[in-house]
Amino acid sequence: MGRINTNVQSMIAQRILSQNNSSLTTSLERLSTGVRVNRGKDDPAGLIVSENLRAEQKALNQALANSERADQVANIAEGGLQEVSNLLIELQSLVNSSASSGAISKEEKDANQLQIDSILQTVDRVANNTNFQGLKLLNGNFDFKVSGIAAGVTDYRVNSAKFNGTSMNVDVQITTSAQQGGLFLSTGGTLNTNSGQSLVLQISGSQGTRELSFSSGTTLQNVVNSVNSFKDITGVEATLSGTGVRLRSVEFGSSEFVSVKVINAAGINETANGDAATPVRGIYKMTGTDFDVIDAATGVDFVDGNRGVTDAGQDLRATINGVQAVGNGRTTRLTTDVLDVELTLNAASSQTLGPINAGGAFTITGGGATFQLASRVDIAGKVTLGIQDTSTRTLGKSSIGYLDSLASGKVNNSVDGNSTDAQKIVSEAIKQVTSLRGRLGTFQKNTVGATMRGLSISVENVAAAQSVIRDADFATETANLTRSQILVQATTNALSLANQSPQAALSLLG
Repeated sequence: MGRINTNVQSMIAQRILSQNNSSLTTSLERLSTGVRVNRGKDDPAGLIVSENLRAEQKALNQALANSERADQVANIAEGGLQEVSNLLIELQSLVNSSASSGAISKEEKDANQLQIDSILQTVDRVANNTNFQGLKLLNGNFDFKVSGIAAGVTDYRVNSAKFNGTSMNVDVQITTSAQQGGLFLSTGGTLNTNSGQSLVLQISGSQGTRELSFSSGTTLQNVVNSVNSFKDITGVEATLSGTGVRLRSVEFGSSEFVSVKVINAAGINETANGDAATPVRGIYKMTGTDFDVIDAATGVDFVDGNRGVTDAGQDLRATINGVQAVGNGRTTRLTTDVLDVELTLNAASSQTLGPINAGGAFTITGGGATFQLASRVDIAGKVTLGIQDTSTRTLGKSSIGYLDSLASGKVNNSVDGNSTDAQKIVSEAIKQVTSLRGRLGTFQKNTVGATMRGLSISVENVAAAQSVIRDADFATETANLTRSQILVQATTNALSLANQSPQAALSLLG
């Protein structure tokens, strides 16, 4: 070689040494950080996928934390409800004790009322003081807010509602009316029995049975009064209707019924114009389409009534927001992932087919407790929970009254109030608190519990997918490091030799 101005061999050795140094640096960086993709140029496509997976993993971890927080909120609410439940059970005992007026003095009744007042105050205090980080849980703060309640709605409860926008209409269409069990006793006016005999009827309902005896000359009003005096025992009430008595179950629904069995007809078996197929005096059912109209074809005279005549009630059937709901008496309930609502209608509305109101039953305008239990913030990833007010002014229902009516001086106090209604109210309050506790338990066990298990698995899978793309393989990188070290050493030696080559040209100068 005779040229020294340009050392091509040295340039080649320098280029290769730079490449080997870069490879060595990359291997050292990956082994130091434990990450294969440290910057975009390491793997552009892998970086995009990895960053998306990192974001997903972070969101999943936060959703898991949200689920744990939701479980804690439910635990605190459950603790308060458990104490309310214990107080209501004690209240039930005091109401029952005060009702035994023949074996309790006025002083003891007064003492019981003091305890009742204390329990009512404590229930209100628990409702107002149960909180999570200052958020009150049992005072209606987490109940859903509604407006435009239709006149036919007597009670309602929104357990869950998810919607986009500011509100959700709850539209109710009655498809099958609610009915009571009912029969009509046609007697032709004042009873006219055989001499020395009495009309004996066994009247049964969902609450029990009572046998009643009526002598000749008994007026229909007296028959009505006799039946109504036992309506708490039988669950059957009576009203005067023309020349007969209408019997009907106190409550609505398929579990309600009215049954009449004639023990002794006492000669009341007259027929119209001698036609035995059309009894004037007898037992009739009502038409299926109109509870106020007697079905003449169902008539059974009192003699044949010894086999018994029974008519059952009917549950309300309706659609709520286009979805078939479940009915029980005058109450209908829809349970879906979007809307969980229960409402009770008055008698008139529950028996009128079609929409209960042109503008809907009511409009949900907000409220409820919302928990984000998924990685994506959308309606599908949210869970809502309505926690109703458990104060004494809301426990109970409109048809029987509310718990605060048991306080001193109120209509259902234990000293001189209505003990029967008081017990019904306490029983309804216990039922409502127990139902709320059950919903919270279901929320914790099925919704939160299952979500947490699913999120944990998702976090593991996303982390594994990200690791495959982003994390360094130490075995591979260690081998690459060793290879790069050897190549750097070899290239350094080669560069040294290449730099010595021009020295040979100096020998030509002598």
